[in-house]
Amino acid sequence: MSVSSILLGGGPRFARDAFGPVLAFYLVWKLWAIVPGIVAATLVSVVAYHYERRRDRTGAVARLSLGFVLVQALIGVVSNSATVYLAQPVLLSGALGLAFLVSAAIGRPLAGVFAQEFYVFPEEVRTSKTFRHIFGTVSFAWGAYQLSRSIIRFVALTAGSVEAFLVVNVVTGIPFTLALMTWSVWYSVRGFRRSEEWGWAFDDEPSPTS
Repeated sequence: MSVSSILLGGGPRFARDAFGPVLAFYLVWKLWAIVPGIVAATLVSVVAYHYERRRDRTGAVARLSLGFVLVQALIGVVSNSATVYLAQPVLLSGALGLAFLVSAAIGRPLAGVFAQEFYVFPEEVRTSKTFRHIFGTVSFAWGAYQLSRSIIRFVALTAGSVEAFLVVNVVTGIPFTLALMTWSVWYSVRGFRRSEEWGWAFDDEPSPTS
């Protein structure tokens, strides 16, 4: 298990599920209209979900993205407003940030669920003290980031144009997500390797999912 192999195995899928739908919406919306844009974003999420399921992966990020995109699509079509459509993931980001923080506080870190997208942890590892401690810390970091980003994007969407919002969305998304994901994987790998509980086992664990 290495940081680079885990990032290469799961990073592209995470980026696809996190940024694919909104980019598809914007491109098709600008070329045609809002409803075709909503349809394009929905199709991206549907295809991503089925792709993950055909490969017997959990598809946690794709499943979350798909579920929300379906609700987002319905509200977007009814409202026929790009602002309303784009405001929904901003609110979701804030709610997700709170969920990360609460999950860490109660000892059931949400980051541990998403970690299964990158590496297959045995049941005994997932229920261990080391697992809860490592991914509790990671959950706090992601929760703080999601809440901060939600506030910044909400201000950009309500005070500026859709184009300005998309710029803010990318600037606060891709570089920060990449940095935080890299740190999360590095911190997790180091934590398991240094732990007395599981350090002995992680040099010969199975390869990460791909």
